[in-house]
Amino acid sequence: MAEKSGTVMSSEAEEQQQHKGTSATKDNTSSDDSGILDTTNTSTNTGLNTSKDSTSMSNDTSKNSTDTGNINQGSTSKDDTSSSNINSSSSGGVASKDETTESSEDEEHEGGALGGLMSYMKQKLNISGPQEPPVKVLSSLDVDGVVQHMKSDNCRNIITMAGAGISTSAGIPDFRSPESGLYNNLQKYNLPYPEAIFELNYFRKNPQPFFTLAKELYPGSFDPTPCHYFIKLLENKGLLLRHFTQNIDTLEYVAGISEDKLVEAHGSFRTAHCIQCRKLYHQNWVKDQLFSDHIPSCTECAGVVKPDIVFFGEGLPDKFFQRLSSDFPSCDLLIIMGTSLTVQPFASLIDNVPASCPRLLINREAVGESDSVMSMLQNLMGKSGGLQLKSPHNTRDVALLGDCDDGCLLLAEKLGWKEELDELIVAGKKNGTDEAKV
Repeated sequence: MAEKSGTVMSSEAEEQQQHKGTSATKDNTSSDDSGILDTTNTSTNTGLNTSKDSTSMSNDTSKNSTDTGNINQGSTSKDDTSSSNINSSSSGGVASKDETTESSEDEEHEGGALGGLMSYMKQKLNISGPQEPPVKVLSSLDVDGVVQHMKSDNCRNIITMAGAGISTSAGIPDFRSPESGLYNNLQKYNLPYPEAIFELNYFRKNPQPFFTLAKELYPGSFDPTPCHYFIKLLENKGLLLRHFTQNIDTLEYVAGISEDKLVEAHGSFRTAHCIQCRKLYHQNWVKDQLFSDHIPSCTECAGVVKPDIVFFGEGLPDKFFQRLSSDFPSCDLLIIMGTSLTVQPFASLIDNVPASCPRLLINREAVGESDSVMSMLQNLMGKSGGLQLKSPHNTRDVALLGDCDDGCLLLAEKLGWKEELDELIVAGKKNGTDEAKV
């Protein structure tokens, strides 16, 4: 488990350090000519908490804020998708001078109180606390620092995490949007709420709405995006340790990413099982049933055959936890793309890399940042406590805000990989999966 890179300072020293860090936040924000905003000064607080007890998908704080959507189980169209417009989040990127001063004073007051509370808790609980903070692990807290790290010998085991945002440019519609024809098609079923489609109890009673959605969004109707091919390029270069995805659209597989490198946290359409006798069926059989306008029924017991997509209330695949345990301790760069980091336990994966591992967020908005109290509690448990994008103690976290495709194209260009990425994209479009896997 990752340790937070920080120790308890005296109240006075901490105040000085935080004041200094706050004044420097403008230096941590840069924008290049591509229009992508590279920033460490934008926040959307998201509480992170992980345990094996959280193995079932939750609907988080509301039915409208899951991040596996579009085809990927009803994600928030705002937080979990990248945008074609390149913008900072609502916090506005760099704070004004007055805002910075006020923020500094608040942080100083809060830091002193939290520091004292942390010392007291450590004394009472006999907790030794984290080690001395590591030196800055990136040469600069921006995309250039990440690129330099990727070019070094210290970067050989990259883990990528992805949500619905990496599939936005593929044209996959949001079934919850009133502007979508798909939404209108589902209205006739009088759903209690759109996400009921992905609830197992509702599916048992009425599977037709799900299969109506599945037919419209079935794999094979959409092509991978530049973001998918960038992940494939990481594999081709021997840098990809594993790709964890919340998406069920199978576009990673279509892009040629090896099955061994994939962890489909919320399942996929590639296999299916009878919900009664558990007989296994494959994608083509289910597809034939769907496009013949039949609800797939088991040939053994006549039960409904459900694609192996994780519905709300179901446990995640064993592979998710196996790879979490084996991969994250050796990760030397974590790239997080197109996810709102709200659905557990996927969201808390970011806390499981070593304290020396840089973390790059490519997303429409800054997400995954913990508040001060949560950060303190995570620190006591030896964990990193979320992204530290705004923290003056940040040593490794970078945000590249904007469209996921544009972010990956920018990385490829700065790494000198642009031509190779373009070739992969063209080959994939012309010749499908076989050529993409070359």
